Amino acid sequence: MTLNHLLKSKGVDPEQVIVMRHRPREPQLNRVFPWLAAERPELFNAYQQGQGEKVERVMQKVKYVASFIGRSPGKALFIGLYRVNGWIELATVDCLSKPAVAELIARGMTADTQRPTQLWFDLVLATDFYPEWKGRLVIQWPPPERSWWRRAHKSDGMAVLAIREESALDAALPPWDQLVLSWDDLAVMPSRLKAAMREWRGVYFIFDSSIRKGYVGSASGGDNLLGRWEGYAATGHGGNVLLRSCDPKQLQFSILQRVSPDLPPAEVVEIENTWKKRLHTRAPSGLNDN
Repeated sequence: MTLNHLLKSKGVDPEQVIVMRHRPREPQLNRVFPWLAAERPELFNAYQQGQGEKVERVMQKVKYVASFIGRSPGKALFIGLYRVNGWIELATVDCLSKPAVAELIARGMTADTQRPTQLWFDLVLATDFYPEWKGRLVIQWPPPERSWWRRAHKSDGMAVLAIREESALDAALPPWDQLVLSWDDLAVMPSRLKAAMREWRGVYFIFDSSIRKGYVGSASGGDNLLGRWEGYAATGHGGNVLLRSCDPKQLQFSILQRVSPDLPPAEVVEIENTWKKRLHTRAPSGLNDN
């Protein structure tokens, strides 16, 4: 069984398909790219809607983009099949000002500013092409590894290697005591992590890498750690006085200690205070004002 067999089974002509294996070269973006595919499909799509001139010419000749991401050598993980519903030519500055593109740039994407204009493709997800296999279908990616796009009908060896029981898009999460997220990461936390954090109560640490100061907080109320961190994602400071003066993009979030889910809130606060003392996070040496 190959990718072309799957295309034909849904009435899609492989001659009308360009296959892309996205793997951002920017480390910051590549690290969260599976999360974007899972949680922010509009950002993932924006990443592929604008291409270099050579790929533009190919995309103008086909009807579909089969999108995959590369997480390991010789393999590609399925995201979706997109219909090419047309394109428009835009000034590059207008492309870069699109909110989704601007957010990708903020997440580390390198923008091509040398071209005065570029094409912007209208790519629409084909919901009738194995949507349940998103993040689960793995195909072989023939060498050379650096060839990140192929014409489907000219590509041999794109064999189906596996259909995973669970999505791989959020499978590679580190243990809770090794988790370090940037403020930008909070907006794209994968569902599996959010579900776990909704159950976790405990003490967390926020570090401002620009001023080298930290903040200790605790969570034992509604939605536990998830509720607190989503508050920071929304405001950048979560209502904390000294954090208001910090640049949110310099903040890093980690978990210091998890506690029993039935531990009384007052006892959680006591544990929080011991961490403030040990880590010297009370002002003026830190960002806690109490």
